[in-house]
Order: sequence, then C-alpha cells, then structure tokens
Amino acid sequence: MLGESPVDRFASIEPAAPAARATRPTAPPADFDTVSRPTLAAPPADFDTVSRPTLAAPPAPDVAVMQARSAAKNAKTLDELRTILDNFEGCALKPTASQLVFADGNPEARLMLVGEAPGRDEDIEGLPFVGRSGKLLDRMLAAIGFDRTSVYIANIVPWRPPGNRTPTPQESQICLPFILRQIELADPDILVCLGGPSAQTLLGIKEGITKTRGRWFAFETGKREIRAMPTFHPAFLLRSPLQKRFAWRDFLAIKKALDHR
Repeated sequence: MLGESPVDRFASIEPAAPAARATRPTAPPADFDTVSRPTLAAPPADFDTVSRPTLAAPPAPDVAVMQARSAAKNAKTLDELRTILDNFEGCALKPTASQLVFADGNPEARLMLVGEAPGRDEDIEGLPFVGRSGKLLDRMLAAIGFDRTSVYIANIVPWRPPGNRTPTPQESQICLPFILRQIELADPDILVCLGGPSAQTLLGIKEGITKTRGRWFAFETGKREIRAMPTFHPAFLLRSPLQKRFAWRDFLAIKKALDHR
C-alpha cells in the first residue's frame, strides 16, 4: 500500500529450527534388576500353614442346627452342657468372642431370666449381665427381694456378636437347642424373657415387646409346663427410662406369682 512494488518481508526471516524431540531414555544396564532390586528368596513350601493357619469354616446353618440339637440332647447336667458348648464349632460367633458366657446365679432357683446375647463387659468377665444393664437388673431384682443367689441368668446366644450387634436369626436358631436344654435342666418355676428377641425366640410370638410385656405365656420345658413372661430388657430401660414403670409392674407380677406357688 505504501511502496511502488510489493515487498515480501518474510523472505528475509530464517525458518526456525524444529524443536528437538525428547530423546528416549537409554535402556538400563543388563544387571540393573540384580543390582538395585535384588531377587527375594522364595518362601518355604510350608509358609502358609505356618504363618497363616487355615481355620475350618463353620457348617451350613441347617447342618449346624441339627448338630446343636444332637449335642444338646446328650447333656445330662448343666456342667456337661457347658462343656459341650465349649467344644461346639457350629456357630460363627465363637471365633470372634473372647470366651463362652454360659450363666450366672443359682441353677436351682425358681426364677430364671434369659436375655439375648452378651455384650463387651460380659465377654470380658464370662458372666451374663455384668455391665450397665446388669447393674440395673440387679437393682430391679433387689426391689422385689431377689439377688444373684436366688435367680438363674442366661442368654439365648452365649457368645458376643462383633460390635455388640444383634444376633442374626440363623445364629439364634443354632444356639436355641442349647438354651432350651439349659432351661430344661434348670427347671425353674417361672421364666422371664428379657427383651423382644428373647421372647420371640423362646415363646414363638411375633408381636413386639411393647404389646407382649407383662402377659403370661405357657412354656414347655421338656419336663413340665411353666409360666413365662416377657418384659423390657434392662439395656432398653437405660435408653428409655420412662418405661421403667411398666417393668416395675411386671416384676411385681412375677413376685406375686412366685409367692403364690
């Protein structure tokens, strides 16, 4: 636009050299692996069996129930039943628990109380109802003139579930033959089911504990028919203290029933 003839101003600029490609790193020396990463010696042939012993898997639930029924039937005394439970491998809760929580109190007592499963404190001490809920249960019993020497206490499941979770229906059914035999051998006059799971498992009822607590049910021990009553579990009463008045009524009814026999 300014000159008489066009000028190619790019002709005088030297073309830029192409960018050098990144060079591929040279191959490592042939002895690199053996120098910087020495080969580890192979483990011995029996490594797995020595450091990681294989635990036998528990049998299938239906098989475990049949084994439990057969084993419980062989117990002639409570001591034999405890030994049989110690050797029973059909419940998956046993390997995760510290020890068996069998029972506490007087096995010849007229009153037997059955809860659901042991918790952390029970797993440590090997006795049922020794934690916070156990201390509340002791006070409830003392209010009607009883203590651990005049009652017999157990759980449906004698091993603590991990994390204090609720036992599964399968776990409860596997342990059921043992607690039924335990009740039969103790032969109490009155059975108290502490909490809904205990009442539903032992009495076969479908309703919740709020509707069934305080009511009398017939329970067949294997020797005779006795009276059974569901009531609130002490752990529930710790969370819902307003319900203690209903549990107090239940314990008064239990005391009255024992006094009239």
